[in-house]
Amino acid sequence: MNPQTFLDELSVIANAPGGVQRLREMILFLGLKGRLTEQLTTDSSAVELLDEVKAYNSEQLRLRGKKVRSLSVKSKIFLTLPPNWVQVKNMDLFSLLKGKNPKDLSETKKKYPYQDIEALDRGNVRRFTNDEKAFKCHDEDILVVCDGSRSGLILQGKFGVVGSTLAIIQTPPFIQPFVKLIFQQGFQKLNSSMKGAAIPHLDTKTLLNGEVGLPPIEEQKRIVAKVDQLMALCDQLEGQQQKRSVLIKNARTSTLEALAKAQGGNELFTAWKRAEENIPRLLELPEDVEELKSAIKDVALNGNLIPIDKKLVFNGEDLLRQIESARKEWEANSEGQELKEARIMMKKLKKQKLNYPKVKIPDHWVWASFLQISKAVVDCHNKTAPYVDSGIHLVRTSDIRNGFMNLQFTKKITTETYDFWARRMPPISGDIFFTREAPMGEAAIVPKGATVCLGQRTMLIRLFPNLFEKNFLIYAIYSPNFIKRMMKVAVGAMVKHLRVGDAESLMVPVPPLIEQKKIVEKIQALLSICDILQKKIKKSRQISKLLAQSMVESITGISMEKQEKMKAPKTELITKLKLVKKPDTKDNAPLSAILAQNNDELSAKALWNHSGLPIDEFYYQLKIEMVNSWIEEPEKAEVRIVEA
Repeated sequence: MNPQTFLDELSVIANAPGGVQRLREMILFLGLKGRLTEQLTTDSSAVELLDEVKAYNSEQLRLRGKKVRSLSVKSKIFLTLPPNWVQVKNMDLFSLLKGKNPKDLSETKKKYPYQDIEALDRGNVRRFTNDEKAFKCHDEDILVVCDGSRSGLILQGKFGVVGSTLAIIQTPPFIQPFVKLIFQQGFQKLNSSMKGAAIPHLDTKTLLNGEVGLPPIEEQKRIVAKVDQLMALCDQLEGQQQKRSVLIKNARTSTLEALAKAQGGNELFTAWKRAEENIPRLLELPEDVEELKSAIKDVALNGNLIPIDKKLVFNGEDLLRQIESARKEWEANSEGQELKEARIMMKKLKKQKLNYPKVKIPDHWVWASFLQISKAVVDCHNKTAPYVDSGIHLVRTSDIRNGFMNLQFTKKITTETYDFWARRMPPISGDIFFTREAPMGEAAIVPKGATVCLGQRTMLIRLFPNLFEKNFLIYAIYSPNFIKRMMKVAVGAMVKHLRVGDAESLMVPVPPLIEQKKIVEKIQALLSICDILQKKIKKSRQISKLLAQSMVESITGISMEKQEKMKAPKTELITKLKLVKKPDTKDNAPLSAILAQNNDELSAKALWNHSGLPIDEFYYQLKIEMVNSWIEEPEKAEVRIVEA
């Protein structure tokens, strides 16, 4: 491989996801294989050096009162090494002397400082001991972290004692820098010397029996110098990438904010033009597209997403009057609990004090509170319900995310509990659940055919479906401007939450119903494009990562990582899925399209197989298409554990 090709490939590797980390691993791999430096005939013998290392280690172990191990048995594995190197086991180069937790630790200053990870990493000694049997370390020692998420990390020793999470690396000072590279490689790759399902830790047996090449001492110095030089360049490259990412993020934020705040006319045209020219270059990660989605919602809720229809007879004020009339009619025709709730709404509306936003909206729109646009707003029964193994879905705040209600992992309650907990207003399809806390500001529409109950810290918003578009309200709740206004009225020093009255007074823009529907259609179309863009970015990054892996293989000979096959689900949904309405080509409804091609009906498992989606993405897409009434929500679905 010529130098230019090598440099070109390094550029591809560095710019791939996790590329700089891969470069670090490659540098260490090449350094420990003798492929970064020149082998010289004037170098001393590696065999003689190994004898010196073994003799030194044996003497130091005796001085420390440790058992001297017998020499390692020569391995049958033969590494590809330069001719003047020698193959050894790690145990021939170093021993691991694990610390012991000292007694009588306290913050009172005593004879020995307790050198834990924090003290060594930050120079912040907090505890001391007089325990003479505790494991001592000195300034010249190097230590390795044995337990926890930082297992394998090298730390420079300091006078004091160390506990069981650390071990002294007993090795001759003249090969100490080279031994550090061995540990550094293990830490960078988190390789097989790490084990532990809950808390990772060093597998010392595997580590000590690992094979490595030992170069002459002169070449070790050249290797360490070259690795240090290249690692410094990696640090520099990583710093430049971080600065670039910050600049791109700032540019993206500025572009999208200008678009969201544009007030129409030339200002809106200029903002759209700027976004059109720059957004493709400003979206690096799939999650960056979420900012674009948020900007779309703000643009829509500011009245700048669709052209104003000047032929419209009705305006926002007219719509609020229609809702008020419908609410009065509801009160006049109700009895029992319904009548009570209708009167509660009327009473609250008379007392409600509103803080109108300063955000500019079209002249024929108005601002209104949750109470003003709703038939009813009802808070939950704020107590923990008694759970049972099976029964009615109790929808908690954790079951509502990003506009969707996930009924897969809900807690269950009995019919008797439901009757009491939902006594004020049993939820029906089309109602909106809104969360006041943990987290606040999440919302979702009750799916068709589902029997659900409000969990703690949730509220029910019931609209007049023929007067207000439920999806418009969902998009309004998730718009950045609404979120900012919500955060201003939230209370709580530690956990932000909304009081019931503050939630009821949250303001949303109100266009005529026909505009609401057009805006929802436009938002859904644009969000579908964003979903496609996210998938393209994700796929592009996957290809870039695979290309980098291939190039690493060509440079180092390291085999590419095997790609994991799509995992089958651990549970299986036993039900038939039926098509409700055939989607248009513009709709983001791939599962509905599959059903349309298969007589409008398939089992959940068959539909998943046809889709080719990973199981989590399949269930996520299925919920989207059920919420949009493309696919019928099954009245009864059984979940079966799939046997291995």
